[in-house]
Amino acid sequence: MSAGKKIKHTAETAKGKAKEATGKAVGNESLVVKGKAEQVKGDMAQAGQKAKDALKH
Repeated sequence: MSAGKKIKHTAETAKGKAKEATGKAVGNESLVVKGKAEQVKGDMAQAGQKAKDALKH
């Protein structure tokens, strides 16, 4: 996986975790759900990139 993409996907996952934590702290269920969704999106993007890399080698 290229370093740039890895950083982007990791940042997206971290951003989702922050949104989820903020949502829980303020009692905003919508923000919690959005945060979890961003985490899943980032994790899936990382997994997809790893699969592409595995096929290259």
